[in-house]
Amino acid sequence: MEQSARAATILWIADTVSTDLRENAEDPDSPGLMFAASLASAVDLLGKNDIDAIVLCLPIVSYSAEELVRRLRASANTAPLFVYDPAGKSGCGDELIRLGAAQYITDTVPPQELLRWILPGIRCKLDKVSRSSQPAVDAWQGMLVGSSSAMRQVIEIIRLVGPRRSTVLISGETGSGKEIAARAIHAASNRSGSRMVAINCAALPDHLLEAELFGHTKGAFTGAVNARVGLFEQAHRSTIFLDEIGEMPLQLQAKLLRVLQEREIQRIGSSEPVPVDVRVIAASNSNLLEAVANRRFREDLYYRLNVVALKMPPLRDRASDILELAAHFLVNIAELESAQPKQLSPDALDLLMRYSWPGNVRQLEHALESAVALSGTRTLLHPSDLDLPADLESPVMARLSALDVPETGLNFEELIMGIERRLLERALAKSGGNKARAASMLQMKRTTLISKFKALEVCA
Repeated sequence: MEQSARAATILWIADTVSTDLRENAEDPDSPGLMFAASLASAVDLLGKNDIDAIVLCLPIVSYSAEELVRRLRASANTAPLFVYDPAGKSGCGDELIRLGAAQYITDTVPPQELLRWILPGIRCKLDKVSRSSQPAVDAWQGMLVGSSSAMRQVIEIIRLVGPRRSTVLISGETGSGKEIAARAIHAASNRSGSRMVAINCAALPDHLLEAELFGHTKGAFTGAVNARVGLFEQAHRSTIFLDEIGEMPLQLQAKLLRVLQEREIQRIGSSEPVPVDVRVIAASNSNLLEAVANRRFREDLYYRLNVVALKMPPLRDRASDILELAAHFLVNIAELESAQPKQLSPDALDLLMRYSWPGNVRQLEHALESAVALSGTRTLLHPSDLDLPADLESPVMARLSALDVPETGLNFEELIMGIERRLLERALAKSGGNKARAASMLQMKRTTLISKFKALEVCA
């Protein structure tokens, strides 16, 4: 059974704590907050509790910023230390980082906002620890980031079909994570001990694609100076992933159909069949049924491939996963560069949530990688660091005015439920998981919000 990560616990060190923050701590949906009004009580709490992050709000009476950071780092706890200095009076940010602070923050933001933009990174790390303690059979789940209802459905399908031999057809827009899903299916199977073989069917000319897939004998064609084993043979007792299957030429589609039917291949230049035990996963970002109707794709091959259909949702339909994905990518980038993960400012987080992401998850990853590289030594990323094309979604009413009823009609209840679900997921994501704040953003009662979560099966 999947083991969920424990809730994050944050130690908040400040001379005074606002009433709003204390009320926020009482919300069962909020992270665990512990408060310390002095250095002594903070060190005591660190020694007795599992603390995942420390927020030090300057100034603290009787101590300099340097002394506070030095004493906190001297404790046994290694949790990231965020120094919050809204007045910016200490002027020693570089020195505090050198002494062990993860970040020095001078932006004046409400305490709830500060929690909101440090939480995703903490939760991401806790998830990694939780997943690393899972049995090996569930290790594939660490490849899939997101807890939205759309991603929960993807994970459940992979859980069910992973151990089987069934052919899987993955559909979805470019950048939505089709290859990651294929690798998760392979990792969840009893073939995971062998390397998955992958090829992009649109990347090679027809004659090279055939030789790459099926291999050839010596002298089979000009330039074939040696015999070559094809990818299907290399994937024997493993998995082959055929990306952009819709771009495969028709004559090769017929040959692939025979492989699926007979479980054997023939090398180019040979009449000898070679048995192969291969699990086939195919993917396409185009509508294969439309290609079948236009005679660009074989109907019999389509149904052979579409034994199990898996649709990867576009990022705009899983908006509640954006902050979790961003934190995941920032942690990964930091690990590759052996550096402390950078954080996103509240304005940068809002930009990520408002953006339409036409390039999906891949675009988000590349945008964050670029922002980290171009932000230099700064630990805080701002909207100007995110080089995004100007295609933000239009205002709400403009989007609604674009709605129309197609000639074929539509399911009104399903459409309205979809709109409600998306708004609830966005509000929950923007509020950092705080239901009370999400309800306030949507101008409804918290009890009403919770009942809608349950009715619409929103991941809360």
